[in-house]
Amino acid sequence: QLQASGGGLVQAGGSLRLSCAASGRTSSGYAMGWFRQAPGKEREFVSRINWRGSSTDYADSVKGRFTISRDNAKNTVCLQMNSLKPEDTAVYYCAADYYYPSMRSGDDVDYWGKGTLVTVSS
Repeated sequence: QLQASGGGLVQAGGSLRLSCAASGRTSSGYAMGWFRQAPGKEREFVSRINWRGSSTDYADSVKGRFTISRDNAKNTVCLQMNSLKPEDTAVYYCAADYYYPSMRSGDDVDYWGKGTLVTVSS
């Protein structure tokens, strides 16, 4: 249903662009988002975007550095990550939720993709 790609190794200050391809039920009407989980830490919210792309939301830790976008014609959502920091190192997960308002908690997300690893070296 959700296939994430674009992770890799980058130096601090660099950029990466994550993509998530949606298929099946998740290709229509769903809010999309990204979460991440660093080694030894809890999963945390990164960003979300509603179905129409008219509303976006970011964690304070990434605000101003990351940008989420979507292309419904291509059933994809992207996360442009700039000015990366070592603390951004984590496995990033794409998520789809039919109910945008509650998506931030991650507790009731409808669909999860397999993660993609982002490693930022200092």
